[in-house]
Amino acid sequence: MRHSGNELINPFKTLERAGIREGDTVADLGCGALGHFVFPAAQLVGGNGRVYAVDIDKNALKAIDRAAKHDQYFNITPVWSDIEVVRAARIRDGSCQLVIVAGNLYLSRNRAGLVAEAMRLLAPGGAILMIEWQACVTDVGPAPENRMPPHEAKRYFADPELELTDEYDAGDCHYALVYRKRIPEGVREEIVNHADDLARR
Repeated sequence: MRHSGNELINPFKTLERAGIREGDTVADLGCGALGHFVFPAAQLVGGNGRVYAVDIDKNALKAIDRAAKHDQYFNITPVWSDIEVVRAARIRDGSCQLVIVAGNLYLSRNRAGLVAEAMRLLAPGGAILMIEWQACVTDVGPAPENRMPPHEAKRYFADPELELTDEYDAGDCHYALVYRKRIPEGVREEIVNHADDLARR
């Protein structure tokens, strides 16, 4: 089991609370070199799932790729992209059940672009897991004046397609927001009808 060394957030508990399931496709936007969420997500989605490790830093992606090969995580795909540019990542629209935006919104120069890219990747019914630093004094992390409070983060996710379904403390130093993408009414009916058909068989 691989750990990043940063245990301020328990990635397994956080991902499970966001609703990750075996077989899911996950994108971690701005994953970093340690893959704090990438490797736990790869374990949780299993061999039938897929984790896209997305970052603009090619050295970070090389580190992820080396670690994935060493530990035989064949379901991890490094993707070089500017996460603030819509359609920059070579990942199909609406293909992800979970999109992770952890510790990157406050750093972003184009926050609207970052949120739009997360929404592009997200399948109907899927979730965005957004994590940021709490406004408290810590020995690590950004200066308190650079941290983004929840009410400000929520402004960037204020979209009629998204519903805030969970909000909680993710460890002692972070908070998490979970947004779920609404399923269009027509698609919802198709899903219900399909489930009914399966139940009658």
